[in-house]
Amino acid sequence: MTAQKDIRMKARAEIFKALGHPARLAMVVALGDGELCVCELQEIVGSDMSTVSKHLTVLRHAGLVDADKRGKQMFYALRLRCAVEFLHCVDRALEERSQS
Repeated sequence: MTAQKDIRMKARAEIFKALGHPARLAMVVALGDGELCVCELQEIVGSDMSTVSKHLTVLRHAGLVDADKRGKQMFYALRLRCAVEFLHCVDRALEERSQS
């Protein structure tokens, strides 16, 4: 594998790794409907603020979300919009698998 391909594979793996937790998946799905403040994401995943912030840091470092501080609140938006479509694809595959 060339160095360029190796870098790309590692970057892809980082994205999949970031999606590898149920709370982070829930956040990505929720952000697919639009921007949310961290407090709304906390309600969605039902974790304490510290845990939610750590998950958001993972998503941000992987390039999945963008953060925007407004006053005292932090808002997040889905940067990698195709992630939601990928998750819909996964859902369809799981549905098909459960029917066989």
